[in-house]
Amino acid sequence: MENDSSCSVLLKQIHDVQEKNINNTLRNLDLTFSQINVLRALVHSTDKQMSLKELEKILHVAQSTTARIVAKMEGKGLIDSFSDVSDKRIKYIRLTQYGEQYSSNAKQKLEEEETRLLSSLTETEKMVFISLLQKITSNLS
Repeated sequence: MENDSSCSVLLKQIHDVQEKNINNTLRNLDLTFSQINVLRALVHSTDKQMSLKELEKILHVAQSTTARIVAKMEGKGLIDSFSDVSDKRIKYIRLTQYGEQYSSNAKQKLEEEETRLLSSLTETEKMVFISLLQKITSNLS
């Protein structure tokens, strides 16, 4: 098979391998890459809570997928969910204290995995790489 060096193929390969590595790294914490992204979003949100609709946009997944992720996390005691007092159709999730502790442990594991991923780059290359990724990300619709 010919080595395909198109940008899209390379990005997909990096994503797939990195997601697998992160899931393996987080397995002993009983977390997945999707779940850690929920924790990270909540840690950085106002009052450590947000609506499910906001979370869907951050995760770039369907409502049903978001609901499934949230249900699993709620079952683990990492988050609580509740309805808006004025509109019961609007659902919110909130990070629990237990979830916040878990988030700290998972953050450390992710940092270790990222260090491993970028280990073949110099400090300057890392800065340029991250800058280019941010530039591309900001241009996405």
